[in-house]
Amino acid sequence: MQVVSISSLKGGVGKTSVTLGLASAALAAGIPTLVVDLDPHADATTGLAVTPDDRTDVGRLLKNARRGDLAANTVPSGWVSTAARLSGTSDVGGSATGRLDVAMGSAHSGIYDRPDLGRRDQGRLAALLSRLTGYSLVLIDCPPSLNGLTRIAWTASNTVLLVAEPALFSVAGTERTMRALELFRREFAPDLHTAGIVANRVRPASGEHGFRLAEMRRMFGDLLLHPTLPDEIEWQQIQGAAHAVHHWPSDSARQTAGHFDELLRSVVDSGRMRSRVRR
Repeated sequence: MQVVSISSLKGGVGKTSVTLGLASAALAAGIPTLVVDLDPHADATTGLAVTPDDRTDVGRLLKNARRGDLAANTVPSGWVSTAARLSGTSDVGGSATGRLDVAMGSAHSGIYDRPDLGRRDQGRLAALLSRLTGYSLVLIDCPPSLNGLTRIAWTASNTVLLVAEPALFSVAGTERTMRALELFRREFAPDLHTAGIVANRVRPASGEHGFRLAEMRRMFGDLLLHPTLPDEIEWQQIQGAAHAVHHWPSDSARQTAGHFDELLRSVVDSGRMRSRVRR
């Protein structure tokens, strides 16, 4: 099971949008996937069209990590029933259309988002995931900080995917994140690696964006992933409707879906390559 943290130490760069796009690509590819919404704002939970019923959110599960049953409290994304309807099947359990479940976010996880979190608390999500079966991929939507929740996510992960905009403050923030990730790796997680950096909300006609993309290539080299993600006006509408980008009926959405298909392959292939090297 590959566990990927989607991270940025700067807010507003579209980290949750990238998480949702990768989840959409995983569903389309038939990869059994769990999205863990670790951001207290729980935007990924909303975007994945979750109906919570009586399930326990991830914040409360973290509190009881030793005995908590994550598998019993995941919720199917509403995208799965949409995929079944579009494919003309009645299967909403995931066997024909793919499996996409959610560990729901909530404000309760915020109690762990503090800078003084100890090593024992950092392992809470890893403990929950260690008892989980049936998934090939776990995507963790992290809050935009390096406080406790991000460290909890990194401890549970084998891969970190960074999200940045081609703008001065975001590029500088990504460089700080890379340094923080290296320090975290040395102290806590020697097998953790960086899958790459996604340049998000790129405007090809912007001279500033072109300059910053060139700067990112110089600074990060092959870690800057291809393709970059364009700044699409439709994104707000797609997310407001709580739809997968792969289900949205427009040419621009299909093009964006193709970008996420390619990014997902890069992330998955990166994880497989690292696993082979460790063996």
